[in-house]
Amino acid sequence: MKKILFINQDIAPYIEETPMSVMSKDTSCGIQDAGFETRTFMPKWGIINERRGQLHEVIRLSGINISIGDYDLPLLIKVASIVGTKVQVYFIENEELYGKKTIKKSRSKNGLHAEFFARGVIETVKKLRWNPDIIHCQGTITHMVPYLLKKLYNDEPTVCHAKVITTLFEKDSIKTAQSAIDNSDGIILASDHYNKNLVRYLAESKVKTLKNAGEDFAKKYIEFYNKV
Repeated sequence: MKKILFINQDIAPYIEETPMSVMSKDTSCGIQDAGFETRTFMPKWGIINERRGQLHEVIRLSGINISIGDYDLPLLIKVASIVGTKVQVYFIENEELYGKKTIKKSRSKNGLHAEFFARGVIETVKKLRWNPDIIHCQGTITHMVPYLLKKLYNDEPTVCHAKVITTLFEKDSIKTAQSAIDNSDGIILASDHYNKNLVRYLAESKVKTLKNAGEDFAKKYIEFYNKV
């Protein structure tokens, strides 16, 4: 049975419903319901209501610091289950980076929020001693994950053998999306409408691509996982 690690920017119902947050939820639920073993992560954005979402801290996974340049940032892990499902969501928390009341204000210009999130997920997976076969990234904040896996964690036994897939959305940053394309083993396009320069870049990269999977996405994703 394949193990799938989902790394997401937003997941409904913890964040308001958008095409990205709904797709992230449906993907995690659909793939797990198909019999795969999954782990799902997202940032603990400041707008998330912890009481309503029933988040609680996972002490055994928290307590380490992640050093990035001149920054030494504490990592706190919380977890909750999506109501009506068996899917558990792990939240990467850091008040300084994600504590603002809007997601937009929590995005640092130097990419610190994205690198901390990526490394926080990987370090947590290491602590879980869980080796994914597929790492599936969704959302602009996750675009640094493929790069770090190829450059920084390429010798890490927990993740070095995993295939990396990135879903691109219409509003994703073009610059970071290109980096994700360069370092992913497969790309999924969530819609039919993208910047023409990004479409050209993807075509020239010749990376394996799955176009808009439609309603029967779980079956097509599984076929794509096997293909990659």
